[in-house]
Amino acid sequence: MADTPLQALESKIDELIALCRDLNRENQRLKVENDNWRHEREDLVSKNELARSKVEAMIARLRSME
Repeated sequence: MADTPLQALESKIDELIALCRDLNRENQRLKVENDNWRHEREDLVSKNELARSKVEAMIARLRSME
């Protein structure tokens, strides 16, 4: 009978260890996903700035034609 509470505690500890492993894996996956989103955002901001500068240059050329 003394083993039952100890076994229950051991089982709970094993569950917590498994949960920690799962959470660590998910955390790593989310960090990678976050980095991917950050890089994609930086790329889109860069492309947006390039497009903006090209449009501004076209506008300036059109104004100089007037």
